[in-house]
Order: sequence, then C-alpha cells, then structure tokens
Amino acid sequence: MPTLYPEDRLYHRDALWLQLLEGDEALLGINHYAQDSLGEVVFLDLPRVGATIRCDTPLGTVESRKAVSDMIAPADATVLEINARLRNEPTLVNSNPYDEGWVLRIRLTSPGDIGHLHDAAAYLSLMGLSD
Repeated sequence: MPTLYPEDRLYHRDALWLQLLEGDEALLGINHYAQDSLGEVVFLDLPRVGATIRCDTPLGTVESRKAVSDMIAPADATVLEINARLRNEPTLVNSNPYDEGWVLRIRLTSPGDIGHLHDAAAYLSLMGLSD
C-alpha cells in the first residue's frame, strides 16, 4: 500500500504539499488529509499561469460536495503550469493526490525560504495523525 504522506514531499500546515524538482521548481498539491476531509472534489479555482502566489495566503479554492475551501500557498512562487487534467477530472485530487492529482508547477521565489514546511513525520506529529 502506498504511503499516505510520501517522504519526498514537504507539507504545509494548511493542507498542501510541495515536491521539490530541479532548480527552483516544485510541484504543489493537496495532501491526503485535506482531500479525505473534503470528500469528492468537483472543482478547483486556480491562479493563472504567470500569477504570483504568496506564502500563507489563499492561492485559489477547492470545491467538494461538502464545502468550498481556500488553498493556502505553502511558499512564495510564480505559477508555471496548471494541471490541465483537473479541469475535466477534479477527482484526481482524491484518487491520486501525490501523482496525477498534482495542482500546480511553480517556481519558488526564494528556494531557501521553505524551512517552515514539514517533512512527513513532522507533519503527522503536528496534525496528530498516523500514516
């Protein structure tokens, strides 16, 4: 069974994950806890390519059958790409949140300024969860 919180991600306290790529790029997505709490995701309202996102501020919303919730940016960045599949398949956030269900590819403004993010073990501890 795959882990619910992969070790190759960093986790923001407000439900998003970051996977560092080459250089200053990263993928961003919704973690297992958040997608599980939301239930079936039906729509995502995301920033446009080229938009600037700011750490700890809303970057968009995720709508499920239960609620509409803000997605809080885990870092300062510029949006490079939006996962186009989510337009027609928003439930990828539920079925595969760490791979096919990624949300944005971003360029970090300050790649060294992500010390507030947690590795999987620290996130699980912070949230009182177990994998």
